[in-house]
Amino acid sequence: MRIFRHLRALALSLMAVLAVVGTTPNANAASAAEIDAAVQDTLEELFYQVRGARALVNKSAAVLVFPTVYKAGFGIGGEYGEGALITRRRTIDYYNLISASFGFQLGAQARSVVIVFTTPEALESFRRVDGWKVGVDGSVALINVGVGASIDTTRIRSPIVGFIFDNKGLMYNLTLEGSKISRIYR
Repeated sequence: MRIFRHLRALALSLMAVLAVVGTTPNANAASAAEIDAAVQDTLEELFYQVRGARALVNKSAAVLVFPTVYKAGFGIGGEYGEGALITRRRTIDYYNLISASFGFQLGAQARSVVIVFTTPEALESFRRVDGWKVGVDGSVALINVGVGASIDTTRIRSPIVGFIFDNKGLMYNLTLEGSKISRIYR
């Protein structure tokens, strides 16, 4: 009987999170033009916060930008965001980022995620997989520098690097592990 109550509570929590995280983005799905505008704003914010980021993006094979990734949780959490893959300042595809988490968590937040593919091989590997999972199909080396700091693009050796930030600046001790990135059509 006790196990049944725990399973029921878990099921109800999961349904509540899925109701919030799963349906809200679809109800407010952004158009291609809205995503493109938000992507450009997000890149400009990254370039403002981190000197050297513009050079890194300019010499990369492509950059995947999620202007706003919403995360919410109450015991069970989830996150969702939509973005665009751009190369040479042109959008080539649209993607969403989805993940779920378990454990102690309460609240909601929004953040931006920028993933830079520094090599054509890394980009090809990403585009070849339908439902690319961070940590399974490829690793993203997160760059942690303070606002106003700079990065040396000659020292970056990872084929895929990422930045996570909000309106207060770059965020530390965060991970993208377990996130699933899938192509969407806009």
